[in-house]
Amino acid sequence: MADSARIHVYVQPRASKTAVVGMHDGAVKIRLAAPPVDGAANAALVEFVAEQVGVAKSRVRITAGLTSRRKTVEVDGVTAEQLARALSI
Repeated sequence: MADSARIHVYVQPRASKTAVVGMHDGAVKIRLAAPPVDGAANAALVEFVAEQVGVAKSRVRITAGLTSRRKTVEVDGVTAEQLARALSI
């Protein structure tokens, strides 16, 4: 399998819509429409990142920060440059 890329994100759940909104303290800030209840925000984050990068959801995982706003997301099969470009950072 190709490399995997890792990115640090800061999430803001319960936003009006899901979108990348810039940087926050060295992490990509992503607003999520889903609430932080029963893993809904984490699932929405994985789905959003997979959609933006153009890979299957199974290739995206949260490796740190499952219960925090600050998370580390890893994507298999893409380079760091491809991931950064897909998330427009």
